[in-house]
Amino acid sequence: MSVHYSQTVVLVRAPFVVDRYGNTTSVRDWANATRTTVRRVAVQPDASTEDGGDRPVVVSGWRLITRRGVDIDLAPGDRVVALGRLLDVDGDVARWTLSGRHHHTEARLKEVSG
Repeated sequence: MSVHYSQTVVLVRAPFVVDRYGNTTSVRDWANATRTTVRRVAVQPDASTEDGGDRPVVVSGWRLITRRGVDIDLAPGDRVVALGRLLDVDGDVARWTLSGRHHHTEARLKEVSG
């Protein structure tokens, strides 16, 4: 086993809230989220930014990478618990292919504090 893929994360997916008229909203119901444990992935630091205005904000970037041949059920709007942090999926999840076959999956993650 490679030392690069030694971390375990939890994927968190919340359903959308349905309003009193039966319409699905764009708001997530995090109290009823499903949690899926995924083992043998890598979570590495990525670019981070700071804003020093009236309210300082730090956006820490992380990158989740799967082993070769492994795909995970992760989508924009999901969250990931990794390294003791609750991270948001930032943008689309990249599913890399090589010669027409799935090679690995990568996702950019972010944590906003401040």
